[in-house]
Amino acid sequence: MSFQQGLSGLNAASSSLDVIGNNIANSSTVGFKSGSANFSDIYAASLGIVSGAKIGIGVGVGAVQQQFTQGNLTTTNNPLDLALNGGGFFRLSDEGALSYTRNGQFHIDNDGYVINDQRSRLTGYPVAASGAITPSNPVELQISAGQIAPLASSDPLAGELRAVLNLDSRDSAPAVGPFDYSNPETYNFSTALTVFDTLGVVHNLTTFYVLNGTTAPGEWTVHATLDGADPQVVPGGNLRFNTSGALDPGSAVHDLPSWNLTTGAASPWRPGVMDFTGTTQYGSGSNVDRLTQGGFTSGSLVGVGVNADGIVQGRYSNGQTRNMGQVVLATFADPNGLLSLGNNQWSLTSLSGPELIGAPASGSRGVIQSAAVEDSNVDLTKELVDMITAQRNYQANAQTIKTQDQIMQTLVNLR
Repeated sequence: MSFQQGLSGLNAASSSLDVIGNNIANSSTVGFKSGSANFSDIYAASLGIVSGAKIGIGVGVGAVQQQFTQGNLTTTNNPLDLALNGGGFFRLSDEGALSYTRNGQFHIDNDGYVINDQRSRLTGYPVAASGAITPSNPVELQISAGQIAPLASSDPLAGELRAVLNLDSRDSAPAVGPFDYSNPETYNFSTALTVFDTLGVVHNLTTFYVLNGTTAPGEWTVHATLDGADPQVVPGGNLRFNTSGALDPGSAVHDLPSWNLTTGAASPWRPGVMDFTGTTQYGSGSNVDRLTQGGFTSGSLVGVGVNADGIVQGRYSNGQTRNMGQVVLATFADPNGLLSLGNNQWSLTSLSGPELIGAPASGSRGVIQSAAVEDSNVDLTKELVDMITAQRNYQANAQTIKTQDQIMQTLVNLR
């Protein structure tokens, strides 16, 4: 027995206590991954000694290994708190210097960048002008707070106006004529739809349906008015139904007329094309099953959310959503080869291997939960038990030193 063995045991037990203490101190740190001290025995290298007769000279700390196991998820009120459920790391940029983290506590700075508490910027795939995500070199994600432009109901991007109705086959042609939109006795049914001009100004488009009666059974004339002015017959013919109540496909699509506007928008303005496909003439009350259009007014950003696949979406006051980018995740061949930087951040090394970048839920990468964080994976009960064990190891090694000292004292006292 020598002092070296006991001393190495004291050092190893002290290192173990340091690791345990660090784990306990970070038991409430978001995204923290617990560590464990790995020990290895030490033998002196010498020639001429049979291996079975060699006595070790102590213990050393082989490595302090982090445990990248999943932590529990806790919900929050911040939609930019992002919890990773599964493998991978968030990828951060600090003026081009890359780091990686499991701590998904993010917010927006005054330039619109998504940052963490150390002001490192979250990176992801950019978004094209069309709103499509472009899997290319990741960029620093930036949220635009600007308004989105209006989309006129007449714009091809808005698509056609769609109306699916049932017109009551039991109705008779109006007894009063000609058609007058201000006199309900001159038409059988009407319905209204909100449309938007080229400046996003709201207009009320009302359509009126008049059964032609005995002169043309199963045929209805459609009239339209915009904001209660200049009623016109919808071009393209009338709605014609067969004896089963189905609409003749040749009479399903109608161009809407044009009106003069005073809003400053393009004038005269035509709201577009109205498609009546699916409209029926059955023996039940006239009603609207569907009435839609694709235009909208301008909108201001009112909120941001992140989907499970990492796509960042802005929500606007006009009810629209827009893609603003997609969070990327990085994986490594050996996460334990990463270099700890503090602040729950790591950097890659030659031991970890290069970063492998991809979208959440691809490959071995986890999914993202918005408005949640990943708790520390420290098990306090286990750490307290390990602390007792390390304390006993320290005491036992101290005892070996004490015993060695007593032996040496006995030798010194020999006469």
